[in-house]
Amino acid sequence: MNDLPFAATRPVSVSSVGLKARDGDALAKFYRDTLGLAELARQAGVIALGAGGRTLLEIEEDVSASPDNPREAGLFHTAFLLPQRADLARWALFARDSNLRLEGASDHLVSEAIYLSDPEGNGIEIYADRAPESWSKTAEGIAMATNPLDFQSLLGTLPDGDQGWQGAPENTVIGHVHLRVGDPAAAEEWWHEAQGFDTMARYGDQAVFLATGGYHHHIGANSWRSAGAAKRDPHRAGLSWVKLRSSAATAQKEFADPWGTLIRVAPAVA
Repeated sequence: MNDLPFAATRPVSVSSVGLKARDGDALAKFYRDTLGLAELARQAGVIALGAGGRTLLEIEEDVSASPDNPREAGLFHTAFLLPQRADLARWALFARDSNLRLEGASDHLVSEAIYLSDPEGNGIEIYADRAPESWSKTAEGIAMATNPLDFQSLLGTLPDGDQGWQGAPENTVIGHVHLRVGDPAAAEEWWHEAQGFDTMARYGDQAVFLATGGYHHHIGANSWRSAGAAKRDPHRAGLSWVKLRSSAATAQKEFADPWGTLIRVAPAVA
């Protein structure tokens, strides 16, 4: 674990995410081609993708599923954390040269991030963290913002003759998962009580960011498009589950948040 990013070495961190897909093969191809994830296994209609031999994403096809609805509870984005800033620079050049449709690019003070969506509307963040010792503390946790990403500075990390993007590096992990919820305050209370997470930042009453071990956030929860949302329709495509790894867990357990989102907690494996 020592070679993995800071986010993955905390007492609880994100292990993997499950997606329900209307076209599993097409969605898996997107994550292979666009994020450079490796296909690790196919079994019983589930396609496992990851990096460094670790599963980060499981895609299960359900051709009868209804499309996801961004105004309901569910997935805002899955955030793939690259090990180094230079890796993000390489992916940014790859995205430019591949004419990928990007939806945003931000400097969050603690990290730099680029945003897009997959073909079924699931949000994706590709990001790299700044060194934890450089993060500024606030009364609530850690200072974060949404400023424009300085691409010139980012690309300046690459040396002349760099070989470019070669797929997701070995130590790529899911750094955080951002959820759509009906009420961020209720989400905050649930993550405190059910999972022992700490509040690291809030954006008014519309978003909250939670973590363990001093990370800026392992879980985000917002109501930007989903205010007042009821329980998620399990027949929709999109988020199936979020799996956490916990140093305190001795066996896998399953929980459901107030919107019916399945949270699996499994023992950490060295």
